[in-house]
Amino acid sequence: MANFLTKNRPWPWQKKSTSSGLSINDIWAELLGQSASKAGISVNWKTVLQYSTAQACIRIISEDIAQLPFAAYRPLEGGGSEQATTHPIHKLIKTKPNNNQTAFEMREQIGMHLVLTNNAYVWKNIVRGKVVELLPFEPHQVRPIRKNGQTTYALSLADGKQETVPATEIWHLRGPSWNGWQGMDGVRLMRDTIGLALALENHGSRMFSNGATVGGLLSTEANLTTEQAKSLRESWDSRQSGGENAYKTAVMWGGMKWAPMATPNDSAQFLESRRFQVEEACRHFKVLPMMVGHADKTTTYASAEQMVLIHLRQTLGPWLTRIEQSANCNLLTDEELAAGYFTKFTRNALLAMTTQARADFYSKMYGIGALNPNEIRELEDLNPYDGGEKYRVPLNMIDPSAIDPKQPTDGNTANAPAA
Repeated sequence: MANFLTKNRPWPWQKKSTSSGLSINDIWAELLGQSASKAGISVNWKTVLQYSTAQACIRIISEDIAQLPFAAYRPLEGGGSEQATTHPIHKLIKTKPNNNQTAFEMREQIGMHLVLTNNAYVWKNIVRGKVVELLPFEPHQVRPIRKNGQTTYALSLADGKQETVPATEIWHLRGPSWNGWQGMDGVRLMRDTIGLALALENHGSRMFSNGATVGGLLSTEANLTTEQAKSLRESWDSRQSGGENAYKTAVMWGGMKWAPMATPNDSAQFLESRRFQVEEACRHFKVLPMMVGHADKTTTYASAEQMVLIHLRQTLGPWLTRIEQSANCNLLTDEELAAGYFTKFTRNALLAMTTQARADFYSKMYGIGALNPNEIRELEDLNPYDGGEKYRVPLNMIDPSAIDPKQPTDGNTANAPAA
């Protein structure tokens, strides 16, 4: 601060930035999390969550991420893979990441941080070279520092202390990133969208608290004293303002006249603006409006089913892939990656089907030998039975490799061995 105490030198919040056009006052507001949107509403992660549509979008994505089974896998010698139940990471991401959270709760928290801020930070408690605990930090408690191509993280601890840790101790999950090492500030990107939506909500709240009556002017040709004007205003407010006084008949006296001064809500298209802001918020989060209960009259059962598939592919899919690949790079060693270990969400868990649809699916998969009876029973939460591990195909189907390649393939099966 010594440099700013020179005589006649302006204070930092009085200067204008020549490069960005922002005042230093704006920068201080950014640092304090109180920067206002163009609508004049202060927007930060707390106020974003107070907007119902934004909260719904965030919960939809984070809860879907949390409810999908997530596990570590290892390769099998004959091909394929199975869950690596003995790997320490497997328990942390599937069942119990720490002593205070379930895996569902941690994934939900990570999902909320990612969707809202495009950054999520998890501290890795490493003991003897192995990760034994995963502890999520709130995004505002962590500040990435990039220097000479290396990233470190400044942590704000609960007791107020600051601690800097290397990148090897932080599992940093990133959303869309401009610089490659930090996700773009999601709150800043949606500031004006959420600010306008909150301004519309505030306007509606004030409108109904004032009796759903627009502001106006009481006028008279009589000369009123200050006390008379004050008494008149208080009398009017007590009888006409407030929801309980809405639509009551106003009695004017002494030549009083009422002149509305504000634009009626139908002229300002208040409801249309609120509906549009719902769509704007959904557009930011890439969530279909139908998923937050904002559907038009043209939506049918068939179209709704397709929209759910679009949600799984376009909205949820990129987030799942980001988390999977980030977990691979941050929770598994280079040797384990080279050996074929990986983490994966079971995406089919969200594709709930009706009884008839499941029966048709199992029948077709069983008929081509893709599933055996025990695998089908496992999908239906039923116990296996002896002999159910065998795969079966119809008798009129044979292994193509059993046909002698030296024989002509003219379409007949005379040269094929008996099934």
